[in-house]
Amino acid sequence: MDPAVSSVLVGEVLPRVATIAVAIAGGVAFANALVAFGVIRYIAALSKPLTGPANLPDEVGGAILTTAASTTAGYGMLAEYRDSGLLDDRATLVAVTINTFFGFVQHIFTFYAPVLIPILGLRVGLLYVGTRAGISLAITATGVLAGAVLLSDRNVTPEAMSEVDPEARADGGDDARTAGEKLLDSGRGGLEKTREILPRLAVVYTLVVLGTTYYDLEALTGGAADPLAALTGLPSAAVPVIVVYAIDTTSGAVTLAPFVQDGTFTARTAVSAMLIGGIVSFTVSTFKRSIPFQYGIWGAEFGTKVIVVNTSLKVLWIAIALIGLLAL
Repeated sequence: MDPAVSSVLVGEVLPRVATIAVAIAGGVAFANALVAFGVIRYIAALSKPLTGPANLPDEVGGAILTTAASTTAGYGMLAEYRDSGLLDDRATLVAVTINTFFGFVQHIFTFYAPVLIPILGLRVGLLYVGTRAGISLAITATGVLAGAVLLSDRNVTPEAMSEVDPEARADGGDDARTAGEKLLDSGRGGLEKTREILPRLAVVYTLVVLGTTYYDLEALTGGAADPLAALTGLPSAAVPVIVVYAIDTTSGAVTLAPFVQDGTFTARTAVSAMLIGGIVSFTVSTFKRSIPFQYGIWGAEFGTKVIVVNTSLKVLWIAIALIGLLAL
């Protein structure tokens, strides 16, 4: 029996929205503090190999590195830079693309190492995580190359951050405010950004969770698994693996593990099946996660652009990795 709407709202929607709200508030406050205290100068030195060739301002380096700790916080910082006018839409898309590898890094410690590798075994697990790391790194490199080719001084306005907060200097120079005032102003900016984003995030996420709870999304992806497996020449057991993996990564790994142990899948074909499941899963994950998150952060119009760019690059580089694995 389907759960009551109230239990879905209390059990799924409220905790998720609250978590995102805290991350956004913290991320934006952190970004403001980096500028106010001049820490951005030191962070910029670490991220310069990325932001420099991509023609992005130093402030973006802080958001890129923050993404390794919290994707939501990193995106919140970039949203603040876009809203302030520091970045135009094209520069923001490049920054979001460069963020990809750093968003992947946090999942190594929160999911891949503690959950996925123990399920799949060391050999298959490391090959899969290494492949996904290579895909993420390739997407980040694509963003750097796109910035080098497509961005110029017209796409960034370095003075914008000072215009938003005239007392905050991007170079961390003389600032008449005390440390306490800087922290209060930084926190206030984080709360203001959260109040701006939270209402639309809550509405969209509620609609998506209710939709996925009361409608069977598995039917949307199940039919795509069979021809994909047949096209690649993978074992017939790949079909259920791909279907389950497309719906839930952990369940897909649990489904695959016995086939690896009995020799039905080699490490190479096992990873290939999971990559195909990843491609198929974009149908579900875009609707369940990307749309609520990206629309909440950016709004519908620009959020759609971010989703299209992210999804297109992921599918492209996963397909390239898949071709490489199957050709071995």
